Amino acid sequence: MLKKSLVLMSVSAAFFAQAQDVSILRNTVDVYSSTPMVGSSKFNAMAGANGALGGDASSLLTNPAGLGVAISGEVSGTVSIAGNKNKSSWGGTSIDYSKTNTDLGNIGGVIAFPLMTESGWKFINIGINFSNQSLDNYVESPGSSNVIKDFTDKSASFAGHAYNRYGNLSKTSFGVGANYNHNLYIGAGFNFFNASIDQYDTAAFQSLDNGSMEYFDRQNTPMFERSSGFSASLGMIGKLSPNFRIGGAIETPTFWRIDRSYSFYNDPDYGDGTGAESRDLTTPLKATVSAAFVASKNFSLNVDYTLGLTRPKYKVVTGAESELNSFFKDNYKNLSEVRVGAEYRVKQFRLRGGYSYTSNPFDALTVSQVNPDASTTDKSYSDMMLNNRNLASFGLGYDFKSFYIDASYQYVTSTYSNPFLRGIETGNPSTDTAYYSDTRIMSSDYFAVSEVKNSRNNFFITFGWKF
Repeated sequence: MLKKSLVLMSVSAAFFAQAQDVSILRNTVDVYSSTPMVGSSKFNAMAGANGALGGDASSLLTNPAGLGVAISGEVSGTVSIAGNKNKSSWGGTSIDYSKTNTDLGNIGGVIAFPLMTESGWKFINIGINFSNQSLDNYVESPGSSNVIKDFTDKSASFAGHAYNRYGNLSKTSFGVGANYNHNLYIGAGFNFFNASIDQYDTAAFQSLDNGSMEYFDRQNTPMFERSSGFSASLGMIGKLSPNFRIGGAIETPTFWRIDRSYSFYNDPDYGDGTGAESRDLTTPLKATVSAAFVASKNFSLNVDYTLGLTRPKYKVVTGAESELNSFFKDNYKNLSEVRVGAEYRVKQFRLRGGYSYTSNPFDALTVSQVNPDASTTDKSYSDMMLNNRNLASFGLGYDFKSFYIDASYQYVTSTYSNPFLRGIETGNPSTDTAYYSDTRIMSSDYFAVSEVKNSRNNFFITFGWKF
């Protein structure tokens, strides 16, 4: 059946080439360029700040030299309960959505090998760590009865839009750490990543004639990605005095292979069907510097600062990768994160707390947008697609000598502007970005932009054994 077109006319002032997809840009930074930071409950309670402290397998998430700090073997497992809530607002109307996932968040272990030599080398330790986090994120934005679109046989009002992502991201690390005279620690790690992403981009329109709802999928969605990556890390920790430590670590770019399958629509040769492609992505090189104050065995404080030194870059195979690289070259800011964590011990009890701040990865971006009253404007946003993120955490633990149990809680917040709806019917499969239902095409030069407030409530419980 010939599909009928619905077009919103305008002079386009889009911030990226029409072949690009908001989900691809967001996932490149939010998923592939990030590092899974779900460690043990102790690590999570201190907001991931352990770069100059170390001592357990979670060190492989920040500084592998921390493996060398351990003086005994240890193994632990962590259950995570991750709650994710989005509130999307547009035109005075809001839609809330929340979801909770329970999963295995972390498994880690260190084997300590004392060196019975007269040299200054005291220990050689081997560590392994598995970190896992949910990528599930559903953002549904409301529509507006004022935004009315004319089809050839009936009219419809814009009823809403949804970005829907399911999946997981994991990091498995193997490392070795060495202890020289209890003053200098060095380490190296190898990291293997896996990501699974199911991504949907759907718009809805409601008939003014009979009230029926019609759903449109964006060209080349839904898409399903199964990806793997590799990086390596090196680190060092040194004691300036019995109470002060500094640390530094560097992690190479992660080299990703992304295999994607997707649905396509209205192809001149094949009509509707499914396709597949692969892309190679290199994510930013990262450096971390750390400082710690250890007042006694009862109190410690650690500060980490991580900076991305390069930007994401796709291997160019088609024009799409060139346009992605151009976007990141022009609009990407080096991502930075500050983490602060502390632990206080009272006999066998442990009290921990932390805070982290992650910066906005994008410069201000300008879009042509349709407003809820159906007017159109050009507007600049400093928080488009992603924004800075704040995390506050605390935790408790009890040490039974050989066994221990820890619990922690994290509250994570971020607010950003969410662009959706723009899509252009070009007749060229490589650049077509329109929305398709079973019988119609929805094409628009305009974005709609909602405000999304994201909050996460994460709980962790760790059971560990020392040997």
